[in-house]
Amino acid sequence: MIKTIGFDADDTLWHNETVFVATHQRLCDLLSRYHDAEKVDTLLNETERRNLERYGYGIKSFTLSAIETAIELSNSQVSADEIRQIIALSHDMLDHPVEILDGVPETVSTLAGQYHMIVITKGDLRDQSRKYSLSELDPHFTELEVVTEKDPATYDRILKRHRIAPEEFLMVGNSIKSDILPVLEIGAHAAHVPYPHTWVLDVADRDPEGPRYHALDGIADLPSLLQRLAV
Repeated sequence: MIKTIGFDADDTLWHNETVFVATHQRLCDLLSRYHDAEKVDTLLNETERRNLERYGYGIKSFTLSAIETAIELSNSQVSADEIRQIIALSHDMLDHPVEILDGVPETVSTLAGQYHMIVITKGDLRDQSRKYSLSELDPHFTELEVVTEKDPATYDRILKRHRIAPEEFLMVGNSIKSDILPVLEIGAHAAHVPYPHTWVLDVADRDPEGPRYHALDGIADLPSLLQRLAV
């Protein structure tokens, strides 16, 4: 029986990747005098991948990688004004309002009185804490866990700290790579809630399988899944 539910935040509780997609396009437009959009996007993805170990996830990491990309694409000719515009893009992202996904308020409100619920998300602590507070969903959760990576060791550490048995834990998220596969690996349940956009660096290299994997059409289907698992 499930006793604790973990929720991913970005693109599970609120929109996130759509903001990055729009900013990617603005960056491509800004750097169009140096290279076409495909080249900008390709090099940015390569730079972000290379910098993940150093900078981690989030808008600040993206911004540093975007500046590095601009320097490389322009052969060090990028202007101070263009760098300022890249920084302005990051400010726009950091100031972007929190847009809750359809069905989320009703679902978490319904489940909050029945389950121990925590948010487990990766990214920048300050930015994720800001969005968590602005979402007004925080009264429904007992904990916000902002982690540097979502891998089996991270989930195992969180469950042990909260004294949660894997078979009594369900993780809900949009990322097969981050929210589903590592959770299944430690013997817990995982429910995938699809989102229209997936960051290229968060694409899984295999499909999940097994009796503890649950594919949902949307987060509104979560209560009925939990009812089935309780039988």
